[in-house]
Amino acid sequence: MTKHYPNPNIKPVTLKPRPIETKTEIDERGAFQRQKNRFTTPFGDAPDDLKAEAGRYHLFWAKGCHWSNRASIVRELLGLEEAISVTIVGHETSDPEKRKFGWDFGAYEGEVDPVTKAEFLAEFYYRTDPDYTGRSTVPALVDLETYTVANNDYHRLTNYFETAFKPFQKEDAPELYPEELRQDIDNLNDNVLFPFVNNGVYRMMFAQSLLAYNEAFDDFYNTLDIFEKRLATNRFLFGDYVTDSDIRFFVTLARFDTHYYRNLGPIKNRIADYPNIWAYARDLYEIPAFKNNTYFHDIARGWDKKKEKLFVDFNSRFADAIDFDAIWSQPQNRKYLSKTPDQKFLIRN
Repeated sequence: MTKHYPNPNIKPVTLKPRPIETKTEIDERGAFQRQKNRFTTPFGDAPDDLKAEAGRYHLFWAKGCHWSNRASIVRELLGLEEAISVTIVGHETSDPEKRKFGWDFGAYEGEVDPVTKAEFLAEFYYRTDPDYTGRSTVPALVDLETYTVANNDYHRLTNYFETAFKPFQKEDAPELYPEELRQDIDNLNDNVLFPFVNNGVYRMMFAQSLLAYNEAFDDFYNTLDIFEKRLATNRFLFGDYVTDSDIRFFVTLARFDTHYYRNLGPIKNRIADYPNIWAYARDLYEIPAFKNNTYFHDIARGWDKKKEKLFVDFNSRFADAIDFDAIWSQPQNRKYLSKTPDQKFLIRN
């Protein structure tokens, strides 16, 4: 499929069907090996680095995708709404034949992105690299001058918002990635949260052997046990203030009892069964940027809209009737763990 644009400066692009994870990202042991990010040029001061500019970059993210949800939360927390515009992608195209191309803009008028007039997220990927063979993923930070993907590195994108985009942050923006903690934050993010929690749920969901499933299962629940103990004495993962790591943990917690459980076998515990983790998650949900960017009913959307089968999954039957906001807004008493009970963020003038 070739897409053409009214702007002659934007080259036409040929789309390819989206690869399927369970066909292309499974190793010989039946374990899921997530594809590497393709566009990882950092934002920084080196000659070849990307330069942060207000108004140049556009963030694409999806309500159901926790990799991109954390970028949308950080964007709002830091007050970068004017500097970085945004569009939410989905799987909403009215043409079943077009669903093979991945993330689309079917929820918008004309089924195109209101900002770029693209029909599919993949257009930006193949314009950037016509030989790209991976999935077109979110978050994707697109350069509005070239309609190409500037960066899709979910490992580091929030860190760039926190550092390189600092000149465009609001005056009282929180310090989510303080220099004195960066090594510890990076270590937790890269060596614990990513492999065992954030990607751990996908390692379970996409596993094609029981061996691979059980390894991911143990990694996930052993890590939750460690965090449950850690949060017994710490209000947040690094003490009194919310950091980048808390955002990464939260987006998985928000999806486990709501959605992920449907793709797993017998689960050991729900998130709600961990007193400290569950109260911690609700403490974070009180923060407007977390609440505003967490779309529980979209996350929990049922698979069987017609409900004509004898057995219909739980979410298809009941998700629309559940008041997720009320559940997540239940009172919790985490303030006593903090030296600054009414201040959840480190703010430096």
